[in-house]
Amino acid sequence: MAIYHLSIKIISRGKGKSAVAASAYRSGEMIKNEYDGIVHDFTRKGGVAHTEILLPQNAPQEFSDRRALWNSVEKIEKSKNSQLAREIEIALPKELNREKQISIVREYVKENFVKVGMCADIALHDKNDGNPHAHILLTMRPLNEDKTWGAKSKKEYILDENGEKVKLKNGNYKTRKINTVDWNEQDKAEHWRKAWADITNKYLEKNSIQEKVDHRSYQRQGIEQIPTIHLGVSASQMEKKGITTDRGNINREIRHQNMILREISRRIKALLNWIRGIGKEEKAETDNIKSPLPSKENLLSVFENLIRKNANNHNTDLEQYIESYQFLKEKNIISLSELKENIVTLRDRNYKTTRAIKDTEKKIDDRVQLIDHAEKYLKHKDTYTAYTKLKKNKQDTFYNEHTAEIILFESAKKYLKEHLGESKNLAISKWKSEVATLKKEKDTLYSQILDMRKEVEQAENVRSCIDKLLQEKRGLTQVKKQELGL
Repeated sequence: MAIYHLSIKIISRGKGKSAVAASAYRSGEMIKNEYDGIVHDFTRKGGVAHTEILLPQNAPQEFSDRRALWNSVEKIEKSKNSQLAREIEIALPKELNREKQISIVREYVKENFVKVGMCADIALHDKNDGNPHAHILLTMRPLNEDKTWGAKSKKEYILDENGEKVKLKNGNYKTRKINTVDWNEQDKAEHWRKAWADITNKYLEKNSIQEKVDHRSYQRQGIEQIPTIHLGVSASQMEKKGITTDRGNINREIRHQNMILREISRRIKALLNWIRGIGKEEKAETDNIKSPLPSKENLLSVFENLIRKNANNHNTDLEQYIESYQFLKEKNIISLSELKENIVTLRDRNYKTTRAIKDTEKKIDDRVQLIDHAEKYLKHKDTYTAYTKLKKNKQDTFYNEHTAEIILFESAKKYLKEHLGESKNLAISKWKSEVATLKKEKDTLYSQILDMRKEVEQAENVRSCIDKLLQEKRGLTQVKKQELGL
């Protein structure tokens, strides 16, 4: 089944990342980063199925070599927190062969990125684990007509109502930053996501594959779905290596629950369509031929007769008739219209339970995030305090030695400030207790889901029994028609 996946992230030097390292890893090559002298050797990496570079017309020809391309990027970016590259990761349709997978990626990249001036470094990965995907590394600076790197932004003077430049107290003029390209605009991500869905569907249709993908979230599609939680860099790397993590287990549990919820929704829809079908069949019956199962007929009486008829036949049919009769009696259902009401109620319960699980899962994730950031804050607080107390001429050296700890502390501090407001109380024990309580609530809701699935199964048993009865009566009706010469 074709799946949709597209993620976008920035390769930033401020987060300890390197464009050269990213390219070497994804292409399975060895490349030296001339910016810091580090050699990145990933020649032993497996699963690299195809690589290539796609360039706009005004790019230097030497950029066809990824070593030259990404070292040029590293060289032009001077800041310690420079954004070096954009990465787009996409899931490839398993239904397409390798040649067509390469073709679809190439067309997508040319049309959406190279055409507007980006250099693209493509790597297709496939470990034969059912997850073929592509990594697309993109440059973030425009290229000038003379094939040199252009600026990401420029300054523009702010003018007053008379069209004069506004002078600041320090003697400088007031300015604002204007991006030279729109590649970082928020709506671009949506455009790229939709473009990948469109081209995927085009290729699937061209190859006579009925599956379709949708770039929109389940919520935007009107599908109730429990969202998975963010794994984070550490857990994500461990999961890729086959090491299970707590957050990975949570997502596996959520995916399993979503599978059951979708299954229940699908089966409920099928039951309602079945009842509507019987209604249309009854309406189409002529006055001369009696309907096989009028909607007003007492279902309990029907099943009592079926049980009596099959009392001496100890087979699965008898067991199914008895179970269906008990279900109808327990729910006080005596007609098809009441059975329909029961199924509609099931559908509403399924929706409400899904919403409740979503809300509970979000509360759990919110508190887990608070716990994680609070623990990181406390763990790296001393390192950050030591960093701030150093003289400026010593801070750079200390920062380079403790980059990860400082970034993690600053990230945790920012998150806690945004989510706790003025409160500085890190109530980790309280949050852990709340998580335990919420997990119990979620377990209760999940047991309700399983109960609903059982009830759907019982309604399906009723449908199966009625279908057998209808089939039998249709056979008798056909005989009557033949006797009457109809």
